Amino acid sequence: MYSTRFCPYCMRARGLLDSKQVSYTDIGVDGKPELRHEMTERSGRYTVPQIWIGEHHVGGYDDLALLERQGRLDELLSPAP
Repeated sequence: MYSTRFCPYCMRARGLLDSKQVSYTDIGVDGKPELRHEMTERSGRYTVPQIWIGEHHVGGYDDLALLERQGRLDELLSPAP
């Protein structure tokens, strides 16, 4: 997940992932234009957070929350057999 420290959507994404007790890598792009550029190149989007589950680009917090409401997030987070 690419994020910034004080973005409210980033905080919500961290909170949701923490509530699922999954480990994740949080790549802070605060003041790091090279990482923000990397995020933009990978996602095609300029806003944070940008979230991947494995190689699957989820999108931002709203996309993550939608997966949770649809009951699909746990399936994506569970390890492949």
